[in-house]
Amino acid sequence: MTPPRSAFGAPPQGGAASGPAKPVPRRPLGSSGGPFDLDDERAYRAWREAKLADAPLSLAALVVDVRDPFALSEHERKALLQRCARFNMAIYRTTPGGADPSLPRALGRQLGLERLDANWLADEDGISPITVRAGAGPAAAFIPYTNRAIQWHTDGYYHPAERRIRAMVLHCVRPAALGGANRLLDHELAWIALRDLAPVHVQALAAPDAMSIPARTDDDGVARPEQGGPVFSLDAEGRLHMRYTARTRSIAWKDDAATQAAVAALRGVLATSPFVLQGRLEAGMGLVCNNVLHDREGFTDDPAAPRLLYRARFLDRIASE
Repeated sequence: MTPPRSAFGAPPQGGAASGPAKPVPRRPLGSSGGPFDLDDERAYRAWREAKLADAPLSLAALVVDVRDPFALSEHERKALLQRCARFNMAIYRTTPGGADPSLPRALGRQLGLERLDANWLADEDGISPITVRAGAGPAAAFIPYTNRAIQWHTDGYYHPAERRIRAMVLHCVRPAALGGANRLLDHELAWIALRDLAPVHVQALAAPDAMSIPARTDDDGVARPEQGGPVFSLDAEGRLHMRYTARTRSIAWKDDAATQAAVAALRGVLATSPFVLQGRLEAGMGLVCNNVLHDREGFTDDPAAPRLLYRARFLDRIASE
């Protein structure tokens, strides 16, 4: 396949990609060769062509049927790993069962996920029950624990570098009575879209001060210090990580023209990408991913059987095959 100049449409007239070409600073992520090095055009083009040719166009390409998520067969495990290697995500589907919060961690271990991030709103086992908690403790003040829509984000975008959320398992015990679907986008496809529009966009979003999350305070003072950092970074193995939220409150973008243009371009990608996948996890289904971009629509609960998902977040990436 010989891909078009941009699989996400031509750069807008008058946008960052029009006019005389500007010098592009070298190696925005500190790499030395490879698809994320702006000087290594050959590596980027080869990786881009393979990535776009293989990109899934429906959730069906992600689904793996699993008999017992606590004890994957070798075939099931490899099928999940292969999809995560290709798409950075997979969906498993099994027979709906009881509400066992240990499932996400048990499944994660079989995929190489060991370092659980036990955030302060998780239960004692480090697993977060995602359900509406109106009037039920501090979690009630945070959007994931309401029935409201959640904009595009990656998990843990407010964490410091040493606590980057690399992977996540999200298991559905009960869906909402109405709504609650997710949209998903592989962050590597977002990189391609932005680089095709203008390499200066990915350069700006790889700056160490591109995005800052203000400190969070509670009755005892500062509960979380201000956290700055890049949107795009590489891990020790040269794999792309993305830190992002589409929220306009509780976030500060670097106040320069390059960053503002890049943020606007990313919003455009999220609004128009043909590779955005949409669907709802039903009972017994789950998402395993390398912390891809995702959102959630608002929903309406059945009071007798409210929506319940279990989430485990990890500092590891999903294992290679």
